[in-house]
Amino acid sequence: MPGMTCWSCGADTKIEGSVMRSDQCESCVADLRSCRGCRHFDPTRRFQCRESVVAPVQPKDKANFCDFFQHRLTGKAALGGGNSGDDLKSKFDDLFDD
Repeated sequence: MPGMTCWSCGADTKIEGSVMRSDQCESCVADLRSCRGCRHFDPTRRFQCRESVVAPVQPKDKANFCDFFQHRLTGKAALGGGNSGDDLKSKFDDLFDD
């Protein structure tokens, strides 16, 4: 099973489970536990976060200690773990079997 992907370059990080503050992408050396790698990051929201943070975390691409951090799913992981189109269609069809 592939690990999490880097928010910066999209490389497989081979990290499964919790992301530590010191974790960096082996390909581009981006900090993985940062606002930019968090599922709550949203440039259109106050402080660029969907959570109710009381102060902005800066800079957004550097490691931080935010309690709301959850690694953002990208690529195949965001689509359900990399199922092929045929697998997804089969699962959909199974919902309507009698």
